[in-house]
Amino acid sequence: MIYIFCAPSGSGKSTMVNHLLTNHPNLFELSVSCTTRPPRGQEVHGKEYYFISLDEFQQRIKNDDFIEYEQVYEGLYYGTLKDEIARIEAAGRQVLFDVDVKGGINLKRILGDKATSIFICPPSIDELRKRLEGRGDTSPEMIEKRLAKASIEMEDMKHFDRVVVNDTLDHAFEQLDAIINEEK
Repeated sequence: MIYIFCAPSGSGKSTMVNHLLTNHPNLFELSVSCTTRPPRGQEVHGKEYYFISLDEFQQRIKNDDFIEYEQVYEGLYYGTLKDEIARIEAAGRQVLFDVDVKGGINLKRILGDKATSIFICPPSIDELRKRLEGRGDTSPEMIEKRLAKASIEMEDMKHFDRVVVNDTLDHAFEQLDAIINEEK
């Protein structure tokens, strides 16, 4: 089984994915995406992303190496390699995707019943605002942009197989574990 995780920024998507990776290290593996952007900070090639040149990315598009890809800005691409999924499945693990909402909808459309798409949802926009403000690393302008985007993304929740409301971490983990147990 393949699991696709999507959520508005600040909803706890990465926390949910890390919960599964930590509690089931031999069952799940996170799919690493490709990007043409340079590494940030301590990012490592092959861990956070496969960092490749624009020329290589475009050649891989021509070679039909991607299951999905997107040009986010001029010259800035993100995509999922078909052989990344095959590598994880060959290792006997289930694939986890931690992607944006648009990418998640595209992956689900392509993978169909082979994948379960899970939308991690904050209990409310007000709570999401509190979480983003509580991080202390985001400007008020960026918080407003993220909240506006979150409102739009939450309208796409209907395109997902399952929804986990992250009201409290314990409750969200219980919901997620129930979904995983049901899918086994």
